[in-house]
Amino acid sequence: MGIAVLSGVIASLDSKVDPQYPPAAKWESHTPGTVTPVIPQTDESQPSRFIACVSREESAKRLRGIFFNLGGLGPSVDVLVAENVKAVQQSDVILLCCKPQLAQTILSEPGLKEALDGKLLISILAGVTIIQLTAMVNPGTKVIRAMPNTPCKIREGMTVVSTIPQSPSMDLDCKIILNIFSSIGRCRFLDEKHFDACTALSGSGPAFACIFLEAMADGGVMMGLPRAEALELAAQTLQGAARMTLQAGTHPAQLKDAVTSE
Repeated sequence: MGIAVLSGVIASLDSKVDPQYPPAAKWESHTPGTVTPVIPQTDESQPSRFIACVSREESAKRLRGIFFNLGGLGPSVDVLVAENVKAVQQSDVILLCCKPQLAQTILSEPGLKEALDGKLLISILAGVTIIQLTAMVNPGTKVIRAMPNTPCKIREGMTVVSTIPQSPSMDLDCKIILNIFSSIGRCRFLDEKHFDACTALSGSGPAFACIFLEAMADGGVMMGLPRAEALELAAQTLQGAARMTLQAGTHPAQLKDAVTSE
């Protein structure tokens, strides 16, 4: 999931760059035929560097291959092996996306609490609460929970983010989080008390949707359709119905009634 999030952010940054006019090549027109270069204003919510941390060299090689193949004009990714403290020291925002049972081991690494102090820590660990996470770090660390789902891998995900704690940097933190998770789909802020329900709905939901999709395709095959075409029809039908619901902003029942009445 960490790869999916990082790939989505990089892709979204690349899509904002015009290859013919790099960010530094902005011009202001004065008299006819005269232009002056203008230094673009820095957006603090946009990342300028990425660091990926892994524990094994084999994983590092795989990640370097993945991020190299992304190409584009966006920021490059530095992949560090067993250097979590160094990476956190050089970062302003930290995305924790290890297995839940490894959180304590990683966050208790000597020097990591101090490196995290005053920074934004975003955890995507299922089942690990903010209370548990804050107990593992210094009080100055701003801890946020986020729960993306698997369609984030194709930038069609749904991410639920816990309410941002009050701080002088609250507005900037909110913008940073939206920039990250809106690049891989939709993002919604909700109180942490709703996370169990969100895990069942959007977290596990894609698996249930795939079962329903498979059943629709099987029904088409039973009626004589070729397997590939039946699957395509079923998948596009579900995708279209979902997009109609989101765009209309109405209850699905209203769209259902409109289809059946026609």
